[in-house]
Amino acid sequence: MIADSTITRRSFISGGAALAVTASSVVSAPRAAERRLRMALVGTGARGSFTWGQEVVQGYSDVVEIVGLCDINHKRVEAAKKLIGTTAPSFVDFDRMIKETHPDTVMVTTVDATHARYIVRALELGCDVMTEKPLCTDEEQCVSILDAQKKSGKKVIVAFNARHDPEAEKIKGLLMEKAVGDVISVDFHEYLDTSHGADYFRRWHRLKQNSGTLLVHKASHHFDLANWWLDSTPVEVTAFGDLKFYGRNNSFRSTHCRVCPFKQQCKFYWDVTQNQDYVKLYVDCESEDGYLRDGCVWREDINIYDTMSMVVKYENGVFLNYTANTYLPFEGQAISINGRTGRLDYNEFGGGGFENKGLRLTRSFGKSEVIQDLDRKVLTR
Repeated sequence: MIADSTITRRSFISGGAALAVTASSVVSAPRAAERRLRMALVGTGARGSFTWGQEVVQGYSDVVEIVGLCDINHKRVEAAKKLIGTTAPSFVDFDRMIKETHPDTVMVTTVDATHARYIVRALELGCDVMTEKPLCTDEEQCVSILDAQKKSGKKVIVAFNARHDPEAEKIKGLLMEKAVGDVISVDFHEYLDTSHGADYFRRWHRLKQNSGTLLVHKASHHFDLANWWLDSTPVEVTAFGDLKFYGRNNSFRSTHCRVCPFKQQCKFYWDVTQNQDYVKLYVDCESEDGYLRDGCVWREDINIYDTMSMVVKYENGVFLNYTANTYLPFEGQAISINGRTGRLDYNEFGGGGFENKGLRLTRSFGKSEVIQDLDRKVLTR
């Protein structure tokens, strides 16, 4: 995992995953002598096609060459090839792609529960690996990755981008400066609205066997931030999760929105055909694997949680209180870090007629003194 909080997206993509290319060589070496990083991508859904494939082709083609695309759905990988804008060959057989294209690194953007399968196999075939978070979905998968990495000697990098947000870096700096003294506890509250939050319950994420629940898929960002900020390791966790809003918690349901007889009355009706990229990647590819991108949020097979609460005890004695809810009228976070000499509050909300973003550091002793207040404002309420 990348630990340097000052790394740029360019140096991460061009140099973080393989020894073949480094950011410095890109800058200093003559153009004729440059060797682009050879990247193969497995998993050509929206994340693989746009966040990685299209971004790499449009913004980093001078340092990275996509040499192969792979997906279990042959229609999707062909659609992704056009959307990405690459002439790289496409495959449905992962081993064949590696053996024929000889990549330096493999980018894994498949369903979460399959990350380990492709990571381990890529390592066995001699490639470095970059993977979308989460690394994997259970401890057995994690052990298999660690064993394969140690045996191969290759690199594995997890794309935890949240710690590179300016606010996250500012919080880290303040904690390193002991701005609140020794940290005693952290309150971290994640708010997902009925647009962003609901979408997880339409997609493959809705099944534990695919995503490991949102405590793995989504909250892995937040736990990475907490571990980094606190510079410590969790030693004890107590957690609760339940499905209280989506899934079975409704009087009507269908398989997916396009065929739903309740379109007029369901507040969660979503027309996937309004997004032509999604039509090409998903709707036009349903005949191959049956995957429905506009799945009903009320389906009874949904078994992930929409309401989550955790208490984490760290090796350094800090307590983390974490909550996540996925059906709220606004989107955002509220994070408070309580120390012996002060308190650090970060809030970011949007939607529902409420906008608020700010970072506030307040001293504990004597009269409360706000010594830092960044971009804190209420636009509407």
